[in-house]
Amino acid sequence: MPDLLKVSGLVAGYGGAKVLAGIDVTLGQGQALALLGRNGTGKTTLINTIVGHTRRFAGSITLNGKELTTLGPDQRALAGIGWVPQERNIFKSLTVEENLTAVAVPGPWTVPRIYQMFPRLQERKANLGNQLSGGEQQMLAIGRALMLNPQVLLLDEPLEGLAPIIVQELLAVLQQIIRDEGMSVILVEQNARKALGITHDAIVLERGSVVHAAPARTLLDDPALLDGLLGVARH
Repeated sequence: MPDLLKVSGLVAGYGGAKVLAGIDVTLGQGQALALLGRNGTGKTTLINTIVGHTRRFAGSITLNGKELTTLGPDQRALAGIGWVPQERNIFKSLTVEENLTAVAVPGPWTVPRIYQMFPRLQERKANLGNQLSGGEQQMLAIGRALMLNPQVLLLDEPLEGLAPIIVQELLAVLQQIIRDEGMSVILVEQNARKALGITHDAIVLERGSVVHAAPARTLLDDPALLDGLLGVARH
């Protein structure tokens, strides 16, 4: 399977500080990758670098063979990078529907399809972004990213701080996007087991480097290895 997204020898960070130390990552068409690691290991920096919001010192990022490193964030979005940041970054002064249509790119993902996936958003389509609950804002952030009709969807801790019932609802949607729709996804998630349950492969970062790469199933089936990689104490 040809690589859709390829990160090679990536060194990046903020200002003069290097956070990523020569990272190599590949993502195939229709594949989902769990990006794991303790806090401060470089997961968000890797996502932000792919999007174009950090300083790149070395290395390359290609999408479908197209070099992205010379492009700004807006151009990368148009090239096919969809991004759901930790902060969600929805337009809080626009309605739900305006949020979706403001960034829309022609393609299979349309407003009716988003509403079908998130009926709650349709119920609140006239509500402003700042009138939504945290879970609804996260649904809107995912829907807005899909409205770009991206080739790759990057999700940075989309389940963080949400009620358990909303977490289960979003996990079901993400599984549908990955398994049924064939979307290529990189998922950062603190709850490793939840991420591994819906992805194909996983990498673990430590101090800005990839220290382990394996099929998601392999890590799920070896809790001791997973806990050791993530520094989880076993009692």
